Amino acid sequence: MKIEVKHHCSDFNSYRASRVKSLFNAEKGCDWEKTVNLPIEGKEWQIGLIVGPSGSGKTSIGSELFPEVGIHDLYSGWDKDKPIIDCISPDGDFNTVTGMLSAVGLGDVPAWLRPFHVLSNGEKFRAGLARLACERPEKAVVDEFTSVIDRQIAKIGAAAFAKTWRRGKGQIVLLSCHYDIIDWLQPDWVYDTAEARFYDRDCLRQRPKLELQIYKVRGTVFPRLFKQHYYLDLPNPVAAEYFVGFINGDPVCHLAVAPLFTARAYRATRLVVLPEWQGVGVGTRFLNAVCEYHLQGRGRCNKPYQVFFHTSHPQLCGALRHSRKWIQTGARLYGDNKGRSAASMIRSAQRLNKPNRATTGYGGHFRAVQAFKYIGENGD
Repeated sequence: MKIEVKHHCSDFNSYRASRVKSLFNAEKGCDWEKTVNLPIEGKEWQIGLIVGPSGSGKTSIGSELFPEVGIHDLYSGWDKDKPIIDCISPDGDFNTVTGMLSAVGLGDVPAWLRPFHVLSNGEKFRAGLARLACERPEKAVVDEFTSVIDRQIAKIGAAAFAKTWRRGKGQIVLLSCHYDIIDWLQPDWVYDTAEARFYDRDCLRQRPKLELQIYKVRGTVFPRLFKQHYYLDLPNPVAAEYFVGFINGDPVCHLAVAPLFTARAYRATRLVVLPEWQGVGVGTRFLNAVCEYHLQGRGRCNKPYQVFFHTSHPQLCGALRHSRKWIQTGARLYGDNKGRSAASMIRSAQRLNKPNRATTGYGGHFRAVQAFKYIGENGD
C-alpha cells in the first residue's frame, strides 16, 4: 500500500515570516509531503502500530490508511450526566460491557459508577479502549495511543488491549510517539516514521515477563495502599494473614487469608489489584499462588486445607469458573439475614463467656455473591 501525503497551507509574507525564510532558507514552510510504502495488502493482521516522534507524520499517515473512517477519538462523546457503565454500548449486554472494562484493565468497580470527565487520565484511556472494543468496528485508527498516561499504565494497558482486541475481528492501527509499548503491544506490524522502516511481528521481541514475588505482610498495609481500591466495607477478618504481590519491587496486589478450621478450610478475602496492573492476569495468578501455598500446608497452623473465596465481580467469577484449579460451590443473589447473624454471634459469645466480642452480624446486602473453592491442579 502506497500512501502519499501532501499538505499545503498559506505562504505568509509577514516581517517575521520573511526573516525566518531568509535566516534559515525555509522557502517551503507552507508545503509538507511524505510518501510511505506499507506492504500490508493481502496479509492477515489485526493490530498495526505507527510509531515515531511528534511531527513525523503519524497522524497524516493514519488518516490516509482508512480514509473512510478517520481518526477515532477515545475521549469524545461521553455523557457528563451518566456513569461510564451507562455510556458504553447502552443497548448492549451488561456482562459484555463489564467484561471489556475488566479486560482492558479498568477493573476498579467504583470507577464504573463515575462520569467520564471525573476519571483520571489512565482511567479515561482505558474506558475509551473498552468502549472501542465493545463497538468493535471493522477498521479503526487511534491517535496518541498511551501518550497522556504514565509509562507503567501505558505498557500494561497496551498489553491488556491487545489481548482483548485479538479475541474478536477487526483491524486497528495505533499511532504513538512512545517506543516502550512495542514489546507489550506485540502488533502484527510496525512502521517507524523516524527511520522510514517497516517490520512485521516476526522481527519483534517477546513480551517482557512479569516476575511476581509474594510476601507475607502486616495487616496495616491494606488500609495504607489498597483499601481505596476495595469496593466493600467489611470488618477485619479474624486471625487472618496478609499477602502482597510485588513486581520489580512495587506492590501490585493484596490478599488476606483467614482460618476456617471448623470447615477444615481457609477463606481468602480482600483481593485487590492496583489499577495500573489490571488486565494482564496478575490477579488470578496471585490468587492461585497464595491458595496453593495454603493447600500445601504452609498457612496458619500448617493445615493443608483448601481455600474458599467469594466474589461478586462478574469477570473474576467467569475466570474462576473456567479454571480447572477451582470449583464453584454456591451462588446467592443477596446476603444472609443480618439480624439472625448477629443473634447467632451473641449466642456464641455467651457460650464462650466473651460478652464483649463484636456481634454486629454479617449479610443484609443485595450483592450477587458467588462462592468458589481452590482445589489445585490435582484436586477432585
